[in-house]
Amino acid sequence: MKFILLLLSLAIVTTTLGQRASNFNSSRNWSMNKHEIFFALGATQFLGDLGGRNQVGTQKSLADIDFKSTRIGGGLGYRFRFHPRFATSTQLYFCLVDGNDSHTDEIIRRSRNLSFRSPILELSQRLEFILLANEKVGARYKIRGLKGMRPKADVLYLFSGLSGFYYNPQTQINGKWTNLRDLKTEGQGLPGGAEEYGPISFGIPFGVGFKLGIGNFWRIGMEVSYNKTFTDYIDDVSTDYYDPNVLAAEVGQEAVYAANPAIENHSWFTTGMQRGNPNDNDAYFFANITLTRNITYPKQRGGGRIKWKGRTKF
Repeated sequence: MKFILLLLSLAIVTTTLGQRASNFNSSRNWSMNKHEIFFALGATQFLGDLGGRNQVGTQKSLADIDFKSTRIGGGLGYRFRFHPRFATSTQLYFCLVDGNDSHTDEIIRRSRNLSFRSPILELSQRLEFILLANEKVGARYKIRGLKGMRPKADVLYLFSGLSGFYYNPQTQINGKWTNLRDLKTEGQGLPGGAEEYGPISFGIPFGVGFKLGIGNFWRIGMEVSYNKTFTDYIDDVSTDYYDPNVLAAEVGQEAVYAANPAIENHSWFTTGMQRGNPNDNDAYFFANITLTRNITYPKQRGGGRIKWKGRTKF
């Protein structure tokens, strides 16, 4: 919630300043960047029932970031600018997320001793609201000894949208990564157990980004995105401990171990006791460096000329 309020405050302040400092709404310079492709690479962080700081879980918020579980992700996408203030983008992103109770000294989590990793393959469709833009066309002619105006392509924006993603939580058993969904660790689909979950879910990404022009066709920037999902099983932890005798008979001993690998205070983790928090779904966080290529007009040989509506622009 604090993150959302921060973004809203940023939107109000920068929009007010933008009305004074930017005149791109009164020009057509924005239309020179209608079509773009972009690439992203950066850090990912899981926000769920596992891992976290040395405290009881903080409702899966950014206050619970566990830097030991930071992983790498990357993606690519296409952006269409259809208005001076608005653009829409489609992005395909792949990353790994990770969580481990051994990273915290909080007594309950450390004793619980659960851990997981999961790939995330996400396809998102986003709407971007451009807060500030400084987009200017540079000098048309390059004259030796004369310094002309450099092109500008700097943008600050907020975004939100909808995503669909694949995930597959795993844990290590005897040194081997094992799929947790198959082990039904909370009795998913078994008598008296939790509901089964599938490999596909949806989420709502929202965040902020900026881009700086580094030439006629390229921009470099940074983007941070908080992705709230509609599942609580990215880490395979959500409800209560299931009867180990039923798990052993229906699934096997690997399921018994994966469901409850507690290393101390074992009386806290018995059948019917809380294993996770089903009242707050999982989330994940991206912080990416972005590289954007303008493909609105093809780059021509011979002086970098640009063809526009049958004419040549210099």
